[in-house]
This record gives sequence, C-alpha cells and structure tokens, in this order.
Amino acid sequence: MTSVLLAEDDEAIAAPLARALSREGYTVTVEQFGPAVVEQAADGGHDLLILDLGLPGMDGLEVCRQLRTRGADIAVLMLTARTDEVDFVVGLDAGADDYVGKPFRLAELMARVRALLRRSAVSEDGVLEVGGIRLEPAARRVLVNGIEVGLANKEYELLKILIDRAGQVVLRETIMEEVWGDVELRGSKTLDMHMSWLRRKIGDEGSAAERRIATVRGVGFRLNVD
Repeated sequence: MTSVLLAEDDEAIAAPLARALSREGYTVTVEQFGPAVVEQAADGGHDLLILDLGLPGMDGLEVCRQLRTRGADIAVLMLTARTDEVDFVVGLDAGADDYVGKPFRLAELMARVRALLRRSAVSEDGVLEVGGIRLEPAARRVLVNGIEVGLANKEYELLKILIDRAGQVVLRETIMEEVWGDVELRGSKTLDMHMSWLRRKIGDEGSAAERRIATVRGVGFRLNVD
C-alpha cells in the first residue's frame, strides 16, 4: 500500500487532508516537527512527502534540502501559503518535485499526488539523446553538447516529456497533466515561465527558427530532431 508522510502542524489542515488521503487508499502518517520529518522521510518507508513550508523546528525548505543532501529519492509535494513565483522557484530548487499554494482545492491536490506517484513508479533507466541533448534518467542528469546542465525538478520533467516525444507536438494540456498533474492549473503563465527557464539553461534562446524547442502557438511544443 502506498505510504504518504504528511508534514503539517496545522491540525485544521492536517486532519481533513489525512482523512481524504486515507479514503483514496493511502497509508498516512502525520508529523508536525521538521527534524522528525527528515528522519522519517529519509528512512525509505514512505512513497510521498506532502510538506508544509512553515514547520516548527526546521522549515520545509531546509527539510527538503537535507533530504536531497542525504540522497533520499522520496517524491516531495510542497504546500505553501506564499504566492510569489520566486518562492515557488526556491522550493523547487531545494528539491521539491511539485508545489500547491494555500488555500488549495482538494481535487487539485489529489491530482498532483496521483501524478507524482505515477512518475515515481515509472522505471527510468533508458538514456535518451536528441539534438545534442542527453538525458540520463537513472542519474537524473542532463548534458548539452557533452556539458552537464543543472535543471530544477520541473525543468527536468518538462525536458523529459519533450524528449520522450521528440519530433512530435506535445499539447499544452498534456504537459500540464503529466508535469503538474492538473490541466486546469491556474496562475496562467506557469508553463511558459518554466519553458523560458529551460530554454535559457540549455542554450536555446536564439531565433525561433534556430531553437531546438519549437513553440506551436496556442497548441504546444515540439523538440526538433534535426
């Protein structure tokens, strides 16, 4: 049975969320204190960590950093009351796989949970290489023309979905569902913002005709194989 560690010190949020997760068939453990979350999440007994940023003893960002430093590969869904995009980026760079802003819709959060667990269950050992971009899933490493490039989690997932379907147009809705777990994700420019960051990091900021990643306006994106 899939095990979820819920790190939330607000009982008004933790109790109903734990019940909802249990109804979905997950085994749920609730923990309030940051240092205890690190120990429990690092022991390998949980499949997913739902992590509030504002924990006593150690905030969620530091919890996430410590887990990644220890090499823990648990999927992390971050909860944050902050709405500034910079705060989201900091969370992703700390090692979170996804984030949900408070207040959240329960249906949206459950969709993100399912998407994260699906991605965690997929075997990732096949190296992919297209147009000078090499993606090594087992090491979660990306090289562009032989040089390693550091990508945040969402940027990596975005590149992977494009390289998996190289030469094909990937619909915006497909990307939102597979990378963010919600085709109805509000916040407007989330996908475009991450695409801009990805292009910058892989050196794909030339003219539209020269880009590896082509924008099919109003439809989606295509990773060119030429």
